Amino acid sequence: MNKKQKKMLVRIIVATVLMIALNFIPAKGATRFLLYLIPYIIIGYDILIKAIKGIKNGQAFDESLLMAIATIGAMALAIYEDGDYMEAIAVMLFYQIGEWFQSYAVGKSRRNISSLMDIRPDYANIEKNGKLEQVDPDEVGIGSVVVVQPGEKVPIDGTVVVGSSSLNTSALTGESLPREVSVGDEIISGCINITGVLKIKTSKEFGESTVSKILELVENASSRKSKSEDFITKFARIYTPVVVYSAIALAIIPPLVRMFGMGLGADWGTWIYRALTFLVISCPCALVISIPLSFFAGIGGASKEGVLVKGSNYLEILAQTKYVVFDKTGTLTQGVFEVNGVHHNKMEEKMLLEYAALVESASSHPISKSLQHAYGKEIDRSRVTDIQEISGNGVTAKVDGTTVAAGNAKLMKKLGIKYMECHDVGTIIHMAVNEEYAGHIIISDIVKPHSKEAIAALKAAGVEKTIILTGDSKRVADQVAGYLGLDEVYSELLPADKVSKVEELLSLKLDKAKLAFVGDGINDAPVLTRADIGIAMGAMGSDAAIEAADVVLMDDDPLKIVKAIKISRKCLRIVHQNIWFAIGIKLICLVLGAIGIANMWLAIFADVGVMIIAILNAIRALFTKKL
Repeated sequence: MNKKQKKMLVRIIVATVLMIALNFIPAKGATRFLLYLIPYIIIGYDILIKAIKGIKNGQAFDESLLMAIATIGAMALAIYEDGDYMEAIAVMLFYQIGEWFQSYAVGKSRRNISSLMDIRPDYANIEKNGKLEQVDPDEVGIGSVVVVQPGEKVPIDGTVVVGSSSLNTSALTGESLPREVSVGDEIISGCINITGVLKIKTSKEFGESTVSKILELVENASSRKSKSEDFITKFARIYTPVVVYSAIALAIIPPLVRMFGMGLGADWGTWIYRALTFLVISCPCALVISIPLSFFAGIGGASKEGVLVKGSNYLEILAQTKYVVFDKTGTLTQGVFEVNGVHHNKMEEKMLLEYAALVESASSHPISKSLQHAYGKEIDRSRVTDIQEISGNGVTAKVDGTTVAAGNAKLMKKLGIKYMECHDVGTIIHMAVNEEYAGHIIISDIVKPHSKEAIAALKAAGVEKTIILTGDSKRVADQVAGYLGLDEVYSELLPADKVSKVEELLSLKLDKAKLAFVGDGINDAPVLTRADIGIAMGAMGSDAAIEAADVVLMDDDPLKIVKAIKISRKCLRIVHQNIWFAIGIKLICLVLGAIGIANMWLAIFADVGVMIIAILNAIRALFTKKL
């Protein structure tokens, strides 16, 4: 509990004790009123101040005004009829208990999200003259070497250049098992170093590192409202003034009718009491508080599992997802390509690999990296000139003045070079040297361990179609899709083709069904934006993909997609339960209050009781382990 919550709890306890104690004091008249006024002021002074401020600011119609009118009116009636002051104090007391529950619940949800703030590093260690100097992470430039000792947070994304260690990534990914890293491994900021000392060469500035991106996403998540939240906000703006005017009408019209001889057997005091009861019952606290809290708790629960949702509107869309479209490389597969075959034609294998590695040296694509890795020597880029990348086809360049082309069959056809067909499974890189076919290199990707399980789990969760879009050859795409159990396959697509295909799928689906696209690369950003909801692999995904996506999976595990959908559906179920429960109970109690059956104690239940039940129900969205 924070200081404000502790202070409120003390006020609740003091007011409760005084209210009970006053029942045993035989006071009458003004003395009795003044004694009961003490616990009323203790528990309700802030509500009265809010109501006055609301009237001054032109925003009078809120729950504070309803509580103020109802309790002041009840106190006035008790004075007029020498009645019981307990009801007025009880209304304010139980309302404040409900507010305390709401504050505690929001705090718990916020702590789940704010626990991510612990990943923010306070400093970075730079080695100078044999000593470690702590500097602000913002001052560390790209290419600097930072030292991370056991127990410290990795301050900036980079590559390990010295040392090996275990990393605690739970704050980022929700995964409790440590990750082992050694020289050459990429490492993201926000992880906690557990064992050995690491030296990391930074690849980004602090403002562009993973930890900064995550914190920015978390801080902005609550600003994007769902349709349900927008509806409740608009509903409350109209509902509250209508309730106030209805209560005034209920207090005035029946006694006036009686005065004019219409035979309604009730006096002013009875109808004013019913109007005050009506006001307490009608307070929209349960809806106004529990609906945003449900979404907030859902976002908090998801973040605890390593799934960052950028807003409650995306949580709502995710719950309606019936079509999941995947990019292949880095999403369902590891994006770790290995050369597992070289077929050469009148050229030595080593020479063919050398040409391939050099001509692809300017590219950061995983396939290019695998060629460079297979070459096994340091790349001398000064040997390569006139590099020209042909989108969706390959690369041409001059290596030591020799014209070299590396790419798929489309590139060979484009250059008018007769090539050898290859039916091996994998990505085929055809090579041409001096406009003559020199052979081809076979590169294979590795399917992620949980991809097959994730596809099966999505179908079990009610996803109607799972689809793969890839630039790979039909043969490779069909093999991966068949192994994983995907419903549809679209291969040999350029980045623009992926956008067109998603637009086509969007036009064919049912209106209420939503389409999610899952990707990780720079070329996935346009598709992530175009889909109903974009899901990016965050651990090793590109910055562009993370920026464009609506949901970010922090450990690149496709099983987290299923977890995210289940969390969103649970959250939406809770929202709908709270809406129907709150409205249903209030309508019943409003009718009972208007006809005089419901008293102020039932009104307290209809307001505060329903609010507490709705809040406790909303908190369930935080718990996701069994989903």
